Amino acid sequence: MKKDIHPKYFDTTITCACGNVIKTKSTVKDIHVEICSACHPFFTGKQKLMDTAGRVEAYKKRYAKKEAPKKEAPKA
Repeated sequence: MKKDIHPKYFDTTITCACGNVIKTKSTVKDIHVEICSACHPFFTGKQKLMDTAGRVEAYKKRYAKKEAPKKEAPKA
């Protein structure tokens, strides 16, 4: 293996805005994050559920294929 091509690997702490501290190893000494698994709504189970039916209807309405105008039969 070549020498001096790999980055330095440090013991580091990840600090969340909620105050949670995680100790791990990384190439960065200290990491500050805004949200972690202790405070993220998906992991805590306190996720707010939106009105999905209304959102699906809005999506279908917005991206539905436009119907081509029907041509009238020629008058004889």
